[in-house]
Order: sequence, then C-alpha cells, then structure tokens
Amino acid sequence: MRLAEKVAIITGGAGGIGFAAAETFAHEGAMVAIADFDEEVGGGKANELQEKGYDVAFFQVDVSERVSVDEMVQRVLDRFGTIDILVNNAGITRDAMLSKMTAADFQKVIDVNLSGVFHCTQAVLPTLVEKGSGAIINTSSVSGVYGNIGQTNYAASKAGVVGMTKTWAKELGRKGITVNAVAPGFIETGMTATVPDKVIDQMKQQIPLGRLGAPEDIANAYLFLASNEAKYINGITLHVDGGIRM
Repeated sequence: MRLAEKVAIITGGAGGIGFAAAETFAHEGAMVAIADFDEEVGGGKANELQEKGYDVAFFQVDVSERVSVDEMVQRVLDRFGTIDILVNNAGITRDAMLSKMTAADFQKVIDVNLSGVFHCTQAVLPTLVEKGSGAIINTSSVSGVYGNIGQTNYAASKAGVVGMTKTWAKELGRKGITVNAVAPGFIETGMTATVPDKVIDQMKQQIPLGRLGAPEDIANAYLFLASNEAKYINGITLHVDGGIRM
C-alpha cells in the first residue's frame, strides 16, 4: 500500500474530488481525516468509509477561520497521533462578471480558497517540521493559470495558491517537506452539475480527450504527490485537465 501508516487531512473531503481522494487514500492504507464544513454530509461520508473497514474520521471545520482550523488540527492529532499529509482541497465558487461581482462574494472566495490554504498549512506545519517529513498538496485550477470569464475571485484565489505553493516549496524543502499543487480542469462534480448541457458540450470540444474529468482523476494525482514515488518532486503545479491548454 502506497500510504500505509500515513495520516492525511483532506479538506473539503465530504464531496466530489475530496471524497474521492479520501477513499483513494484510505484504500492505499492511509488513516484519513475528512475535514469539511458540512457536518451532516461529512459525518455520513466518514461512516460510509468506516463501514468498508477504513480508518477514517470526520472533523468539522471552517477553513476560513483560523481558530476553527487550529481546533480541527488538534482534534486530528488527538485522534491519530500525528499528521503526514495535508491536501488543501476545500474550495467554493461565487461566479459573476466583474461588473456585477459583489465585494462580499469576492472576499468570501478569497477567504476560503486562499486564506484557508494558508491557515491549514500553517496549522499543520509544526508537526511536519518536528517529524522532518511530510507532503502538502494544494488545489489550484486551470482558471488560476489561464483565467476564466466570470471568475475574477476564483481565478485570483487559485493563482495565489500556485504562488504560495512555489514559495513554500522553497521554504520547506530543506525541512524534508514537499509542497506541490494540482490544477484540475473541468471535472464532473457538484460545481459542474448545474452547468447547462450546451456549455458542457462546448467544454468538451476544448478538451483533446473529449470528456470532462472524473473526481478519481484528481484523487489519483493527489495520491501520487503524497506517495514516496513523488518524494523528489517539489514546487510543481500538475495539470490534470485532459490537455485543455497545450
């Protein structure tokens, strides 16, 4: 098993890509902390994996609030004893054209998608530094690399994630900690479920593979970067997008 005896925190782990990652990591031997804002769904998802025999627990958290993050990390340490992997997967959208985007919606996306990554990483850092090892995986997006109409806030947050990833890779590499990012393309999740079929078809036409990605496609990228197979990979942004931009 590629993650045997490792403890992983996956934020936004109750749905979509996050839950696919939680199940993938657990299947590969990890003890998994599903950290999510939605207590009802998160608790149910954790129970679902526990019934399959996996060592998984749910921890409610608001990643945009530092006190909530610190409390979550301490509960994970109390439950599992250590932390080896952090997947900063939690994210939201509040899409609108620039002329119509409210300041509140801009700030909320930054608070969750960018500040949340900062809070969670800083909170687990003492444990990883003390161990002298660890893997941090941040979720960016093709929108953060290339921009996307109607996503000023989202694109800004995801571009910021790339910048933080590179900075932390330089700061933490000498401490035995790798920091990398994954930039998903268009993935079949709750975020795309409400998109009209016509728009989905237009998306598919832009993708050389001719389809949207599955949550498992991103989960497998997380798995690789969290495993010993990627122990000499640091500071990259891995695009998992079907080749949409080449």
